[in-house]
Amino acid sequence: MTIQQLRYMITISEMGSLNRAAEVLYITQPSLTSALQEMEKELGITIFNRGGKGVTLTNDGAEFIQHARQVVNQYDRLMEKYGQGGKLKKKFGISTQHYSFAVRSFVEMVKQFDTEEYEFAIRETKTLDVIEDVSGARSEVGILYLSDFNRKAIEKILRNHQLEFHPLIECDSFVYLWKGHPLAGQKTITFEDLADYPCLSFEQGAKGSFYFAEEILSTYDYIRTIKATDRATMLNLMVGLNGYTLCSGIICEELNGSDYIAIPFQATGTDMPAGRMQIGYIVRKNMILSRMAELYIQELRRYLEEHAADREIRERKQDFALTDAAKAGIISD
Repeated sequence: MTIQQLRYMITISEMGSLNRAAEVLYITQPSLTSALQEMEKELGITIFNRGGKGVTLTNDGAEFIQHARQVVNQYDRLMEKYGQGGKLKKKFGISTQHYSFAVRSFVEMVKQFDTEEYEFAIRETKTLDVIEDVSGARSEVGILYLSDFNRKAIEKILRNHQLEFHPLIECDSFVYLWKGHPLAGQKTITFEDLADYPCLSFEQGAKGSFYFAEEILSTYDYIRTIKATDRATMLNLMVGLNGYTLCSGIICEELNGSDYIAIPFQATGTDMPAGRMQIGYIVRKNMILSRMAELYIQELRRYLEEHAADREIRERKQDFALTDAAKAGIISD
């Protein structure tokens, strides 16, 4: 078994066709078929089901391809770090929950490379897909959050997938809505304030559960809920229906525009958790990070540190303004 053979099998699985895979690999179909037969004979399993419309992975094949991707990615990381280089394009991908700051950091990282030599991919997707993408080596880095509610469940899944979580930032819950929303002028917002408006959340698919929700406080009994599959639709629903969602408060205006704001969420009652998020990245255990991954994580940390500093400055200005207003009131009295 060679790295080249593993690349062949991965390409076949991605193309779903021996013909298309052979074209991508610049080899003849008979040669590729022979390589596949040799691999299946060596392993003692059937990797692909052959049919008139192409090939599909068997159960054994799906498990094999997942391990093959991990081996190939580790090999590429080693060659990138210690090898002399070559003409093969270096690949780097991330999978993330729907965070605009994750996309912005990705953009800043990509700017540092020649895209003719590298192949990049970013996937905004469901929580479980983030985990499975990193576990299956489809992505090198995943971005998600933990909270007091979902931590035990998510950490158990991460352990089962041989993944580790690295925290980036901790933040309180914010209500995210558009500037024309009737509640946009409030300094804080409670659930009672939100009763007349629909709560927006990202669809998590058939395998979804409360633990996979991207929105904090997902177990609250919301009166009205609407699910969306992408960030653009979510923003449109905020404007069209005066919808809202609960988030980290980290807004990237460069990508989302300046028409949206995040207002601190205020818990009411002793049985209502305030909701605190710990956002971080996941990678495979004992993984040698590529240079792209290291730079991406640096960009994430830089942006989040800048955001925290900017928020602290804004809060201080608000406190000073309130203090000045109070003093003016006292003097006028």
